[in-house]
Amino acid sequence: MGLFSSGVEIKTPDQIAVMREAGLVVGRTLEVLHDAVAPGVTTAELDALAHDTIRAHGATSNFLGYGAHQGTGGFPGVICTSVNHEVVHGIPGPRRLRDGDVISIDCGAIVDGWHGDAAITVAVGQVPEKVAELMRVTEQAMWRGIAAASLGGRVGDIGAAVETYVRAQGEYGIVEGYTGHGIGTAMHQPPDVPNVSGRGRGRRLELGLALAVEPMITLGSPETRVLADDWTVVTADGSWSAHFENTFALTDDGLWVLTALDGGAAALAALE
Repeated sequence: MGLFSSGVEIKTPDQIAVMREAGLVVGRTLEVLHDAVAPGVTTAELDALAHDTIRAHGATSNFLGYGAHQGTGGFPGVICTSVNHEVVHGIPGPRRLRDGDVISIDCGAIVDGWHGDAAITVAVGQVPEKVAELMRVTEQAMWRGIAAASLGGRVGDIGAAVETYVRAQGEYGIVEGYTGHGIGTAMHQPPDVPNVSGRGRGRRLELGLALAVEPMITLGSPETRVLADDWTVVTADGSWSAHFENTFALTDDGLWVLTALDGGAAALAALE
C-alpha cells in the first residue's frame, strides 16, 4: 500500500509502475470499445466486450459491484455507458445506439490491487458540428488540466486550466457536482479534482501523487439530476454532454499519463 500523507496516498515508483499496467489495460479496452461503437450496437454488447477484454489482459473491473458496501448490489456494469444527455454513470443495457448519438464510456481496471480509470466520448456515425466541437473542447480541457499539474503546484491549478480553456471556447456548461479524484489502492481517493478555477488552492502536488482528471461539459446548463436507477446522471435541461478522463502520476521524469497508451506524450507535446 502507498504511504498516506494527510489522508492522500503517495506512491513509490514501483507502485506507479503497477498502476501503469492497470492504466494500459484501461487504455487498450477503451481503444477496442471505440472501434466497436456503431449504429445498432447495444450498450450491453459494449459492456460484454469490455468484460472480455479486461479479463484477457489479466485484470479485473473496478466498476462492477462498485458501491455494494452501501447496502445495494453495487453498479451492475463493467463500464459506464452514458448516451447523449446522460453525463456519467449510465448503466449498460438493451439500448441500441443510433446514428448521430454520442456515447461516453467510462472504464476502470485493477492489477495487483492498483487501479486505473479513464473515459472517452465517441460519436456514433455522423453528429452535428456543435456536438463534435463539444467533444473536442472537453477532450482538450482534460489535457490542459493535466498539463497544468506540476510539482509544487496545487490541485486547484488543474481546475483553473480546465475552466479557463472551456470559457474561452464558447458558451458551455461545466458540471461542478462531479469531479476528478485521487486514485491508487482504491478507485476514488482524496483529493477531489474540481473542473473549475481554484488556482493556487487545494492539495499541494508532489512526487508519487496520482490523480484522475475528468471534465464533464454540456451544451447547456451545468445542472444535473440522477435518474430513478440511482446511478445515471443526466443534464437537468436535456442538453447533450461529453466526458473525457485520464489517470496521471507525478514522477521524477515528469507527468506520466498512466491510461494513455503513449503515456500522454503526443497530446502533451502538442500543447507546448
